[in-house]
Formats: sequence, structure tokens, C-alpha cells
Amino acid sequence: MSETTPHVTGIYTYPIKSFDSRSVDRVPIVGSGGLAGDRAYAVVDLDDNYVNGKREKQTHRVRTTYTGPQERIESVTIETPTQPEQTVSVTTAEGRQSLCRFLESYLGYPVTLEHNDSGGFPDDTVASGPTIISTATIETVAGWFDGISADSMRRRLRANIEIGGVEPFWEDRLFTDRDHYVSFTIGDTTLYGRNPCQRCVVPSRDPDTGAEYPNFNTQFATKRRETMPPWSGGDWFDHDFRLMVNTAVTDEAIGSQLSVGDHVVIGDSVPTDDLKTR
Repeated sequence: MSETTPHVTGIYTYPIKSFDSRSVDRVPIVGSGGLAGDRAYAVVDLDDNYVNGKREKQTHRVRTTYTGPQERIESVTIETPTQPEQTVSVTTAEGRQSLCRFLESYLGYPVTLEHNDSGGFPDDTVASGPTIISTATIETVAGWFDGISADSMRRRLRANIEIGGVEPFWEDRLFTDRDHYVSFTIGDTTLYGRNPCQRCVVPSRDPDTGAEYPNFNTQFATKRRETMPPWSGGDWFDHDFRLMVNTAVTDEAIGSQLSVGDHVVIGDSVPTDDLKTR
């Protein structure tokens, strides 16, 4: 495979919403249109609000690693700055309760652990397929900020699928205007690019400490506007704090596998009214 051929260089799931990623080599698409095991668990407070980076800065200081098959986790090893690591099972009620007690001690308020293995807890429930970004984009955007490495930017942006062999912002080719999808294939699976992801506060924060980078959003939007390639746009850029592509799939893609090394081929634009997507 040529290094200049678009191909998948990384697949990342986030087994517990807002916590650390898990790198996998191969993963199926599930009923919601997302990746198996992605955001399959979510920590919520007593008001049923997600305990996530948008609302709770302390989540950035929680470290997690996982064991289990690539499509689901069986246990999580969790650590915070004030607590030694603890390994708990997420397949038993006792283990899930132990995880909640651990987090409650750190956060200072009660939480529960929700589980949805068939669809997870995506941020975008309209275009709930895997999110796409290129390695070149990650490296370019990291270069906009002193002291932020490409790996740090990768962890800030939290994409599912990373594409190599392409130029920066190549993934902007995967969307057009609000009335169309852009079809593309990863291996033998057809997906549909919908829109550039509207970013929240999370990319501005150090993924290890939660410290906010000064003027991150303004600097990001300015550089995004200055470096916007001619294939970007449509009518999605009502503001420039957008990066990464949200996707959707049809029923035909459910159960199909995406793998590291798969070729990526862009197809045609398709009117949104012509597709029933997940």
C-alpha cells in the first residue's frame, strides 16, 4: 500500500464516555452506527447529566486502561492524582459499584455508571457514526499552539478513525452542504460524511491536567480560517471552531468490520432525503 493512498492508521474507541481511549486494530459497526465498545459506558450524576469534560474538569485527571475483547471491555484500571490505581470488573454489579465509589470519592458527589452496548452514548445522535480525522490535520493543528504535541492534540480531539497518506484537512472532503451526505468507503464498508464537528471546550484543555490553554478557541478559529482549503466549506462553517467529520451509516453497514490498514475511497454526494441513516 502506498503511503500516499488514503488508509486507516488508527482506530480509537472511548469505552467510558469522556475518559481515556483504547486503540484497536479491528472493530465492527453496531446498531447505532457507531463502533462497538465506543462510549458504551457513561458516568452520570444524580440529575442524569453526563460527568464529562464539558461539565467536570476533574475528569481530565482520571487515567483509565482497559482489558477485554476489542469490541467490548471487561475491566477497567482507574487512577486519579489522589487515589492509587484500582482494577474493577464492569461485567458485574459489584465491580460497577466499586468503580462508582472510586469516582465518588474523587469527585465529591454521587454518580452512577450507565451501559448501552448496542449504541453507546454519542454526542451527535443524528450523525452517530465514527468520527474521522487525518494524521496530517492533527499534526498541523498541534503546530498552531506552542507546547502542544501531536499526541496531545490527538487526545484533545478524540476522533475514532485516523487517516494517513493524505494532506492536512483532507477529511473536509467528506462533507458538502447541509442537504447532502458524501459517501465514502473504508475497506468494504460504506459510510456517509455529514458535517464538520462543532468543537466544545474540551480541546482547549490539557488532557492530563485539565488546564486551559489561553485564548485557544480564538487562536484555533483564526488559524482554521486562514488555512481553510478550497474543498472545505459548503454551508457548515457558520463559525470556524469546527474540525473532524461526523458520519452516519445505513443498515447495510451494521455488523461490518473496519480495520487498521483499510483503504479509504471517496464516492459521490447523496441528497439527505434519499438515505435512511443511523
